[in-house]
Amino acid sequence: MSTTPTTPSATTGPRRLEGHLGTGSIVFMVIAAAAPLTVVGGNVPLAVAGGNGVGAPVGFLLAAAVLLVFSVGFVTLTPHVREAGAFFSYVATGLGSRAGLGAAFTALVAYTAIQVGVYGYAGWAVNDLVLHFGGPALPWWLYSFAVLAVVAVLGYRHIELSAKVLGVALVLEIAVVVLLDAVVLGGGGRDGLVTSTFAVENVVTPHIGVAVLFALTGFIGFEATAVFRDEARDPERTIPRATYLAVLVIGGFYAVSCWALITGVGAADAVAVAGRTLAGEGNFLLDTTEEYLGTVLRDVVQVLLVTSLFACVLSFHNVLARYQFSLAGKGVLPRALAHRHPRHAAPSTASVVQTVTAVVVLAVLAGLGLDPLVGVFGSMAGVATVGMVLLLLTTSVAVLAFFARHRSTPRRGRFSTVVAPVLAILGLLASLWLVLSNFTLVTGGTVLVSTLLALVPAVVFAAGVGAGGRFRLTAADDDERVHPPR
Repeated sequence: MSTTPTTPSATTGPRRLEGHLGTGSIVFMVIAAAAPLTVVGGNVPLAVAGGNGVGAPVGFLLAAAVLLVFSVGFVTLTPHVREAGAFFSYVATGLGSRAGLGAAFTALVAYTAIQVGVYGYAGWAVNDLVLHFGGPALPWWLYSFAVLAVVAVLGYRHIELSAKVLGVALVLEIAVVVLLDAVVLGGGGRDGLVTSTFAVENVVTPHIGVAVLFALTGFIGFEATAVFRDEARDPERTIPRATYLAVLVIGGFYAVSCWALITGVGAADAVAVAGRTLAGEGNFLLDTTEEYLGTVLRDVVQVLLVTSLFACVLSFHNVLARYQFSLAGKGVLPRALAHRHPRHAAPSTASVVQTVTAVVVLAVLAGLGLDPLVGVFGSMAGVATVGMVLLLLTTSVAVLAFFARHRSTPRRGRFSTVVAPVLAILGLLASLWLVLSNFTLVTGGTVLVSTLLALVPAVVFAAGVGAGGRFRLTAADDDERVHPPR
């Protein structure tokens, strides 16, 4: 494929999306995809009980540090990637169409997996909420399909409507957790601030990998800042700002909230309380909220957990639709998916196809009688986590390769084009090892089932690399077609 740093046609083609999203709106979309309240209520107990105990908050900080270093190379390459498509576009720019299509297919599978997983989680959460307020017990999948229907309507319309919906839900869920954090940490919890969280002996333990693993799972979707570049007000400034801000806000929020929950119950009881949560005998987040903020706010948090999951799955839906839109514009997927709605200026056809895909996969999983949390969410989150780390690794390699070919690129220091990508690769390799060595904790399945699930992203990536040999991206094409090489 062409290695030209800029591709004007990629931004002027007739199928380009439009919008005026600022840094704040894009950060809202990305943080909503991270589902902060969901992570605090679900991933934190897993990290504390199965990981390094009171040292778990540092696991979130380590994950954020790795992703922050990765972001340096990611945003440095941004001005040279003249199209939306995130990992697909970045990897294709640095490594060619074969690796680019491998990344695109991997991203489609990873996002589809986590989206379906969250639908399962949302069905369970809504049912739990209904039961809490005395309603009837219904199959979880009924609620999942109801959530899916609302997401389908919003995903079909203009992106700014989704941004507003996500923004409202996000502000509310973050506000209540920040209030809990402030009350607990400000009051010193049961036994004073747990400063032992940062002690070396509590951080460096054989199980720190579990904390890092669940921290990484909580960051899935953060790179979506680049997916919205065509709809950003000023992409070359907005995308870097949104990327750094998203990583810092997400990482800081997770770490502080994890520390607050540990402080709230005390260092001596934190692991036991988290363990009871996993056993279904309590709820780390909700019980701590009730103790420090009262019953009313506990109920509010339980409601916001549902809105958090909704915001999360809506964000993933939007990202998936734009991946399909971008690939269809290149002829990799059917051209009909590159249709832009004349009124909403949204990839509405791709959105409909993604809705149908989710309905089919969810129906199959529900028909198999799987548990919504372990069977649906756990296994799908496992596939998505492996896929995400693989995509981050490939993107970092692409950054190195691109700037190795374009050493004369102005105003780009050696740190951002060489040192940071190398550090990111090393950190991500270590993270991948931690994910795979603790994979059964995410999927909840046997070693055999977990191994098969872990192989899915790698197999899909290889298939994309193989298919990439059939295409050659040419910068001269006005409609962004991908033509077979002569």
